[in-house]
Amino acid sequence: MAKYALRVTALSYLGLLIALPVGYVFYKAFEHGFATAREAVTTPVAQHAFWLTVEMVAIAVPLNTIFGVVCALVLVRQSFRGKALLNAAIDLPFAVSPVVIGLALILVYGRKGWFGDWLLDHGIQVIFSVPGMVLATIFVSLPFVVREVMPVLREIGTEQEQAAQTLGASSLQTFFRVTLPAIRWGVAYGVVLTTARALGEFGAVSIVSGKLAGQTETLTLHVENRFQAFDLTGAYAAAVVLGLMAIATLLAINLLKPKEGVR
Repeated sequence: MAKYALRVTALSYLGLLIALPVGYVFYKAFEHGFATAREAVTTPVAQHAFWLTVEMVAIAVPLNTIFGVVCALVLVRQSFRGKALLNAAIDLPFAVSPVVIGLALILVYGRKGWFGDWLLDHGIQVIFSVPGMVLATIFVSLPFVVREVMPVLREIGTEQEQAAQTLGASSLQTFFRVTLPAIRWGVAYGVVLTTARALGEFGAVSIVSGKLAGQTETLTLHVENRFQAFDLTGAYAAAVVLGLMAIATLLAINLLKPKEGVR
């Protein structure tokens, strides 16, 4: 009896906090018909917001994946002074509000920031433009790959890597033929979490973007813009697009895993 009570409690909790609100967003998006929702997300401004969001993800996710794997290898496989400090710094985006991250980027790269004047003198605008939005997205989604890969590296140990090196494999050969296949699912789940975080980022991007419709407006900012303009259908429809992008990412990783297992 107790196990059924736990199941009901868990499912009710998920239903109230996730399923019901998300389902209601879908309902409101299509309340006036599919054609109306489709029209709302095919305007030039909405299309630009969509592709800018894709661009943010396409830049931030690969960079954070490479950094995450390298950083995880350094933290697990090496010992050096400052290791504890680096390990703690990785979690900084978890501890600091995204709004604070956006303000910090302005202090560093803004017109009156440390590097702002020099960058502007050389024709490079970071804040209130796409580069600043990319930096904000990278910062807030930085820890996920690192934190997913580190436990896997600890679990697999170094025996196979040492065996490969004993047989004459170079460091790169050992990594690509031994280490990377062993940590592939840790990397994959880190990529999923990084993608989801990059897709849904609002606070830091909102601060550094300037929120210029058709120029520096991602889908999350577009949802806010439409909501404040009382275009509820446009806001809900854009939110549905964001939700579908996240769901597609989760489905992709789950569909790939059985195929890998069969091989």
